[in-house]
Amino acid sequence: MIEDDDDLTPAATVVVLRDTPGGLEVLMLRRNNEGPFGGMWVFPGGRVDDHEIVPGDSLASARRAAVREAEEECGLVIAPDAMETWSHWVPPAAPQMTTGGRGPVRRFSTWFFVTHAPDGDVAIDGDEIHDHVWIAPSEAKARRDAGEIELVPPTWVTLHELEAHSTVAEAMAWARSREPELFRTRPIGKEPRTVAWFGDVAYGGGPAEADGPRHRLVMHTEGWVYHRLDV
Repeated sequence: MIEDDDDLTPAATVVVLRDTPGGLEVLMLRRNNEGPFGGMWVFPGGRVDDHEIVPGDSLASARRAAVREAEEECGLVIAPDAMETWSHWVPPAAPQMTTGGRGPVRRFSTWFFVTHAPDGDVAIDGDEIHDHVWIAPSEAKARRDAGEIELVPPTWVTLHELEAHSTVAEAMAWARSREPELFRTRPIGKEPRTVAWFGDVAYGGGPAEADGPRHRLVMHTEGWVYHRLDV
């Protein structure tokens, strides 16, 4: 079990998927311009409230929060046991990362879950959430590269992983087949901005240019590129 760091705010995100004739689509929401991730396109989610905390079990706490946030933000009622655990994201130790030039973001330790879209229409709250779209993961990434939407690295990498799956059942089966991966983010470069995760040659503090394995996201101006290569 991966437990939260004491200085992080526990949070949860649920990636809601549906099958369409054109392939897999994911529900994305645009947050209002205030607060953490203002103006960003995200998956439903938010911090774990005090009453949802299960002592000693951050995953169970996050599962409760994910269910509540989905209903609050987009009107979807999701059963807790209908979600599979996808990943766990922890930001850099120091508030070095910024979003859209707005300065350091609040630090969240976030569990990501994935689920099949339940019956019912999406109904955004009009407060925290100002818009929504069902979109293919590849299209969401393309819109980010075109400057049409803003994403944070955990959202982008999750979309990248979803591209490997053609149906909801396939994505859910993949999640069940593995331990959820911990992405403990570390910045390793500024020009272009680059972040790395465990397994990268520079993750422990070595030079980013060194030969060796790669597990990083390079945020070029013209487009983001995910490198994952064991050497």
